[in-house]
Amino acid sequence: MKNLFIYFLFFLFLIFGGCKKSKNIKELSINGKSILNEESLYRPDFHFTPKANWMNDPNGLFYYRGIYHMYFQYYPEGNVWGPMHWGHAISKDLVNWEEKEIALYPDSLGYIFSGSAVVDIHNTSGFGTLENPPIVAMYTYHDMPAEKAGKVDYQTQAIAYSLDDGYTWTKYEGNPVIKNPGINNFRDPKVSWDSINNSWLMTLATTDENFIYRSDDLINWTLLQKFGEGLGAKGVWECPDFFPMKVEGTDETKWVLLQNLNPGGLNGGSGIQYFIGDFDGTTFTLDPSFEKDLELQKAIWLDYGRDNYAGVTWSNIPDSDGRKLFIGWMSNWDYAQVVPTKKWRSAMTLARELKLVKNNNQYRVYSNPVKELDDNISKTINQKPVKTSDEVLIGEGQDIDFNRVKIEFRIPNINQAKYVFTLFNSVNEKVIFGYDNVKKEFFSDRSKAGDLSFSDKFGATQTIVPIYDDVYNELKVELVLDKTSFEVFYNDGKSSMTEIFFLSEPLTGVSVHANGNEFELSDIKISQLKFD
Repeated sequence: MKNLFIYFLFFLFLIFGGCKKSKNIKELSINGKSILNEESLYRPDFHFTPKANWMNDPNGLFYYRGIYHMYFQYYPEGNVWGPMHWGHAISKDLVNWEEKEIALYPDSLGYIFSGSAVVDIHNTSGFGTLENPPIVAMYTYHDMPAEKAGKVDYQTQAIAYSLDDGYTWTKYEGNPVIKNPGINNFRDPKVSWDSINNSWLMTLATTDENFIYRSDDLINWTLLQKFGEGLGAKGVWECPDFFPMKVEGTDETKWVLLQNLNPGGLNGGSGIQYFIGDFDGTTFTLDPSFEKDLELQKAIWLDYGRDNYAGVTWSNIPDSDGRKLFIGWMSNWDYAQVVPTKKWRSAMTLARELKLVKNNNQYRVYSNPVKELDDNISKTINQKPVKTSDEVLIGEGQDIDFNRVKIEFRIPNINQAKYVFTLFNSVNEKVIFGYDNVKKEFFSDRSKAGDLSFSDKFGATQTIVPIYDDVYNELKVELVLDKTSFEVFYNDGKSSMTEIFFLSEPLTGVSVHANGNEFELSDIKISQLKFD
């Protein structure tokens, strides 16, 4: 009893006495690293992260009865990739997320790899009723013992359904619904409703091609087309998405195929390319102008940064909303399993709105943060415009927390100069990015961005993005910062870049310069973001 009392006093000392020296707290640790310090320094405020353990691809995105659902690849027993489950999170605004119970567990048919979910409003599957339509998820089974045994048919497609709005699930007794045809990469089904033909479409990634299927009931599927041979960036194609989009400001409709791949990304590791064309209900054909762009550029990318992967869109968005809503995994397979967080690994990007824009006979997919982010602005500061050849400090003299902020500005009449944007902290760690109008390229540099020791692929080289298809007369910048990430959107979202970093101290400022050249900075707006 005496020993128990001593232990109890020691426990109280750790809680109350240790609070005065929070920087030295070590009692809550994993491998000697303070979880408390890790939480305050590295866990984002408004990007979804799991409470603990490993997360990668977003899965099963759908909207129903006022709730956005997001499932995700999840390993609940460790902070590196393992037997895949579907985790689950919900949101009413695409910004503030609540993690729920695990939705799907591995079973005798395999791990639960990536897939999608739809609201079967007409009950075509027969799993529910018209009064209570089922949510149907389609996913890939990955048979790990079969893969280790050297077989090629270890991935098959399966379905599950929910009758309580996506919180609990029943796996279909007849799984798998699509058997493997003898392809060792055969995964990540993305299902959507084809309102013109009143049937379901599904796209599936197969090594470096995309298979397009059709079904009347989500159970029986017919292969329509194999697309992609000899096109785009090569690697292992994964996590596709296929949908129609209206061209902004017109009545023209084009089809967009998002195609994630790893390896083969623009600057190494994983990335998201896309294709634009026409679909006649059976065959997807590239638009001729887009095909010419591919001949010049090889691949067209949705995001120029290294940390936006496996991105897909939400289904069942109401017509009254009409947006094409997207989210990606904010990491890269080059280093995702070794980044310096221990309790959890990985975050999702901001939810974004995609738009299809046509300029100079070129079709491009633009992306911007969802408007709901602005509902979390606590104050806005408008900074006076300036014309100078010196470095400009954003928000100089103002009380700003640069670890949760949105910054907007414009550089009109850009000249032959390199425009450099720097994030920095009190110990001179830096994240550098910007636009070089001499070389016609976007860039980022993490070589001075705090902890680089975990991977030689993280900060050793710059991210370089050549620009082929535009002349930049001005540069409009929207920058979103959340502790360990920047997401920058140039010229109304035509170009975007997403990257993560791990500084040893919080951010304290943002600066802009043009390497000694005179430039003008205008329309400067700083929006402080606040979250409970």
